[in-house]
Amino acid sequence: MTSTSLKNWLRKIRKLLVILILAQFVYIFLLKWVDPPITITQLSNWAHGYGLKRDYVDLNQMSPNIRLAVMASEDQLFPEHNGFDLTSIKDALKEKNKRRKQVRGASTISQQVAKNVFLWQGRSWIRKGLEAYTTFMIELIWGKKRILEMYLNVIETGPGIFGVEAASRKYFHKSAKKLYRTEAAMIAACLPNPKKIRVRPPSPYLNKRYPQILAQMDNLEPDEGVQKLLR
Repeated sequence: MTSTSLKNWLRKIRKLLVILILAQFVYIFLLKWVDPPITITQLSNWAHGYGLKRDYVDLNQMSPNIRLAVMASEDQLFPEHNGFDLTSIKDALKEKNKRRKQVRGASTISQQVAKNVFLWQGRSWIRKGLEAYTTFMIELIWGKKRILEMYLNVIETGPGIFGVEAASRKYFHKSAKKLYRTEAAMIAACLPNPKKIRVRPPSPYLNKRYPQILAQMDNLEPDEGVQKLLR
């Protein structure tokens, strides 16, 4: 390949990267108001035969109990951080360096939204880099309420079940707006592994975990930043 051909290829690659970055920015900006038509995770579940049950609803159509439950369970510093929980990341790295069999997760709600809405599942450095960039952008453009609303709409809550509205109707035969405190804690308890942790009938792990989430909800609820997201 001649130097001229190489320069042409590099120019085309740079142009493509610029187009992709601009397209993603436009998509992020659009999703501040519009729900995603489908995500890669949802499409993958459907392709693997799990089906696809979802029902996007506005944040004010979700009980404050489920909003509080997922913050208590998944990201207690959500109202305060800028998308990244640096303390949890440091703790996770320490545990990894000790070569423990189970490494503690450090993903915030914002990072999970970035991954589940815009990206794919995986642990590659490329995906992690894109996740960091997208997390920064949605924190900047969307704000906490939209991030929490999106999380509650796209998070997997059972095999082929996405969002708390679909989960509430599947497990408790009611809308997410009417979820009681215990029911919200049970849904939140399945989030680490919704394909294996059953909500109804409850799995042993869920029976052990949801009372802990209820206690964490009691401790977290008086926080001023949390209260703003519950109103």
